[in-house]
Amino acid sequence: MVRRAGWPAERRFYTFMSLAMFAAVYVGFARTFFLRPWFTEYAATRAPPEPFFYLHGAVFAAWFVLLVVQPALVGAGRTDLHRALGRIGAAVAAAVVVTGVAGALIAARRPGGFMGIPVPPAEFLLVPLTDLTLFAVFVSLAIVRRGDAQSHKRLMIVGSLCLLDAAIARWPIVIDLGNPLVFFALTDLFLIPLVIWDLRTRGRLHPVTLWAGLLLVVSQPLRLWLSGTDAWLGLVSWIL
Repeated sequence: MVRRAGWPAERRFYTFMSLAMFAAVYVGFARTFFLRPWFTEYAATRAPPEPFFYLHGAVFAAWFVLLVVQPALVGAGRTDLHRALGRIGAAVAAAVVVTGVAGALIAARRPGGFMGIPVPPAEFLLVPLTDLTLFAVFVSLAIVRRGDAQSHKRLMIVGSLCLLDAAIARWPIVIDLGNPLVFFALTDLFLIPLVIWDLRTRGRLHPVTLWAGLLLVVSQPLRLWLSGTDAWLGLVSWIL
């Protein structure tokens, strides 16, 4: 009974949200990373050829593992371990940004561009760079607001959602469509449980859910529009 008391509805909600996001990542990268030895033929044409992406994948996987473990630790009453892992999580978040930017630049300079994305690499580069920028902003705010548990949790969830479109873009069927609007829309579906949770428990949206979620959604069509402008193409030519 004591153990069950440590798992109220809120802990279960955030744990299951984290598990759902990890599952989305696992499905997206199963054939090219997690289960690559069993999908060698598929990976030969769909997985990045550069060895760097093993590090890239390990860092991103570590982030989503931490996202699952952290609320579970709080629910189990191990807030001390939660805080200790939080410091490690901050370092992993920084590594996500560094390896993410490096990986995006490598892909953009690759002759074939981004794997499975039929968009000119110079244009598509704005998509992952925006994701990583939003991730860095939301996770940094979450660290700053760690004393405000309700804001902290939501910032972590929305920040992690900024990384999810890369995995969803590689889901079976979705990857064959190669349409950024499709995997953006599927990513945004993960905001719906958070919206429903807020409405059921608070009667209104939490400010983080509203403004961080809105910024993520609005950024998606905006970055696709900006990616084709002369201003961006001139900047990305200099970057590359």
